[in-house]
Amino acid sequence: MSFVKNRLTKRLNLPEVRVYLAVILLLVVVITLFDYVIGGIAFLLFLFLLLYNWGVAKRRREEWYEYLENLSENIEWATKNAVLSIPMPLVVIEVGGSITWYNPNFGDLFKGEKLLERNISDFIPELKPRYFTEGVDTSFHEISLGDKRYRVLWTPVKTGTGSRRDRVIFLLYLLDITEEYRIRELFRAKRLAIAYIHIDNYDEVINSTEEGKAPGVLAEIESRLNRWASGLNGSIVRYERDKFILILEEAALDNALKSKFDILDNIREISLGNRIPVTLSIGVGQGADTPAAASVSARAAVELALGRGGDQAVVKQGTKLYFYGGKSQGVEKRTKVKSRVIANALRELMEHSELVLIMSHASPDLDSIGSALGLYRCAVHAGRKAHIVLNRSNASVDNIIKTLLEKEAYRDLFIRSEDAMNSIGKDTLLIIVDTHRPSFTESPELISLAENIVVIDHHRRSAETVENAALTYLEPYASSASELVTEIIQYFDEKVPIEQIEAEALLAGITMDTKNFIFKTGVRTYEAASFLRRAGAQPTSVRQFFQDDIETFAARSKIVERAEMIAPGIAMSECDPDTENAPLVAAQAADSLITIKGINASIVLCETTEGIYISGRSLGDINMQVILEKLGGGGHLTMAGARLENTTITEARLKVKAAVEEYLKEGESK
Repeated sequence: MSFVKNRLTKRLNLPEVRVYLAVILLLVVVITLFDYVIGGIAFLLFLFLLLYNWGVAKRRREEWYEYLENLSENIEWATKNAVLSIPMPLVVIEVGGSITWYNPNFGDLFKGEKLLERNISDFIPELKPRYFTEGVDTSFHEISLGDKRYRVLWTPVKTGTGSRRDRVIFLLYLLDITEEYRIRELFRAKRLAIAYIHIDNYDEVINSTEEGKAPGVLAEIESRLNRWASGLNGSIVRYERDKFILILEEAALDNALKSKFDILDNIREISLGNRIPVTLSIGVGQGADTPAAASVSARAAVELALGRGGDQAVVKQGTKLYFYGGKSQGVEKRTKVKSRVIANALRELMEHSELVLIMSHASPDLDSIGSALGLYRCAVHAGRKAHIVLNRSNASVDNIIKTLLEKEAYRDLFIRSEDAMNSIGKDTLLIIVDTHRPSFTESPELISLAENIVVIDHHRRSAETVENAALTYLEPYASSASELVTEIIQYFDEKVPIEQIEAEALLAGITMDTKNFIFKTGVRTYEAASFLRRAGAQPTSVRQFFQDDIETFAARSKIVERAEMIAPGIAMSECDPDTENAPLVAAQAADSLITIKGINASIVLCETTEGIYISGRSLGDINMQVILEKLGGGGHLTMAGARLENTTITEARLKVKAAVEEYLKEGESK
């Protein structure tokens, strides 16, 4: 408005008029110098002209002001009318979310409700009061009200006068996108999803079934899969003896997700003479733009399901992964063909490398050190220089590392990660053992520098894994990484001169992970132990690697004493903050707790400078891996771990309880 007034002032006080009056005044002065009488008359005429000009200017100014006022009223009326008649719900909101005005369309959404001075979140819970501040959060997009779908649009406006000149209000519009949403959902529902289905233990089931009954078992498997696919309006085809492909719409897949893939339980219940339950691995590719992309996702998902031990379904939606099942123990594979293939491939990779670096997870244990030693012996036998990457020892491996360093042959065995990064080159082979998660390794930075990587692990595959590995040997059925490496040594070369200390380290690794050959022990576990015994491993020497000092024993006893039952059969405890070697003591205490009658699973927490470490153990009825995966960890059905960062011990305790409750509810809903 001030801009318009300035323009009017300029028009009413034209430069020409001021010039003319100035010239007339000058002439009047000149005339007065020659004749006072005529000059006086001329001056009176000048005053008359000046007053006349002032009167005309005033009258025109008043006319312009009247015109502008009428124009402002018309614009204000038009603006109000436009706001009142806008064909969409509109509401004015104060800072914090309080409603100060709304149009009839918005009021119709909440008929019978008193809206003024109420908070918008009382009616639309998705719109939090924190959204309506001076730093507006516009990340929210869509809401549902009744049977309508709306896109939310809002903008802050500064208004007010005087002391409230900087007052901020928010204009919030609801754009009806119901039809757009319906079409979008219809498109999603009709989009194809692809599932690959593998029978995990086909050979084992057939070999354990009487010859005359085996066809009936296979026919029942296929019949149940066909009925399941038919119930989902999908098409299933067998493309190998133990592999199927299922094509269905995503709307039907939602039903499978709601039932949490009950086909897994249905197939496992088949009992027609087979002594081993049948299990499936299912990988689903969902949310892809093309069938080809869905197929790629499905293949990656089924590989992940197999790598996690089978008997489960993995759904891959873009970069997100969802897991279902995985409640049973992995079935041991009785054939060693894969071990022989891996051993031959590993030997070839070593022979084409100048340097071999072997790295395990941070805070190594006997299994990781034992398996690393076995691979070190293979590299040396292949004529290659080799080192084990180790930044610092800990109580669980102090005894064996001290024994190794006392021998001249192992003085240069260990290398720090900084030195390893300086020595790595194009012809360096990096072997990661006893873990497949980059963030868990001794030096994650080393992985990004290596061009040739081998992964050997026995843990169930997680969503995080080493990318672009030249060779991956991940077998969750195995008791330990030491068992896998022992088999590799046997097929690497018939004359690998394994030393006694190396055989004892491998046997110690197997002994630790099987809890003295109690958990996750199969025929091949004993075969590996037998080979190591023949190689010179002495059980009495192995036992010495497990000896604890009196302080560790006392700390473990305190943890067991303060344990509490957080669910039927599940105990939880925690270390003292000043416990030395807390992660090791926590793991040992978790082992001790499950030896107590009435405790089927145990969880022990310990606080360190690196975060909260969690050790979980189970007798098998409770899947500890599934529980700790909810906290970002992983492991096996009977033994798993996790680490929480930026968390207090109290918060960690609550998170553990919530994860256990969620796991138990999932079990009840199946």
